[in-house]
Amino acid sequence: MHQIVSVLAIVLVSVSTSTAAVTKAQASRLHEAAIALQEIHKAPDRDVPNDLWAKAECIAVFPSVKKAAFVFGGEYGKGVMACRHGADWSAPAFMTLQKGSIGFQIGGEAVDLVLLVMNEHGMNRLLKDKVALGGEASVAGGPVGRDARAMTDAQLKAEILSYSRSQGVFAGLDVSGGVIRPGGDDNRDLYGAEVSPKDILVTKSVSTPPEASEFMAALRRHVPPGE
Repeated sequence: MHQIVSVLAIVLVSVSTSTAAVTKAQASRLHEAAIALQEIHKAPDRDVPNDLWAKAECIAVFPSVKKAAFVFGGEYGKGVMACRHGADWSAPAFMTLQKGSIGFQIGGEAVDLVLLVMNEHGMNRLLKDKVALGGEASVAGGPVGRDARAMTDAQLKAEILSYSRSQGVFAGLDVSGGVIRPGGDDNRDLYGAEVSPKDILVTKSVSTPPEASEFMAALRRHVPPGE
């Protein structure tokens, strides 16, 4: 009986995605996240090392984060995250990045921010209502180059590695002090139902909506298969 109820719940969630009403801003965010992944791979000598792409449990992309916004605090960066399932990926979940550390308060230009979640423990932390980067989840600016042999001890131990891209320049960026939380309203719009990050990223209770197909294609094309 319990199995029947579980199956029915999954079916209801899947059917409900047909009523999703994605806004232009949400569709644009998915498109910009796909473009960010493509742009990052145009300079392989300054890219995330391939073995780190392959080890990442989840990848989150926050396109066009304006660093100046963090001077004044409050909610700011919005992005999208997907988690690895064998040779494929989960459907994407919208995420929100809130007030960051002093490292963000260095200018007004927009940056693309990419987070690599390096282990299951880090992934589970991001499934909470909110998680403090550098506090509840360890984070470090990631190494850049063709391989990861020069990683520092902090980078080796970090649950999350962070990167930024601004005006074609790609670099590791420390986002300690920031807070990440699921984009509840955005995810409801995308899937047409109240779904948790676990439903989307872990149990795969929902299918990928058409609006996310470009981002998923970029993820599969540019991120090496898992180890």
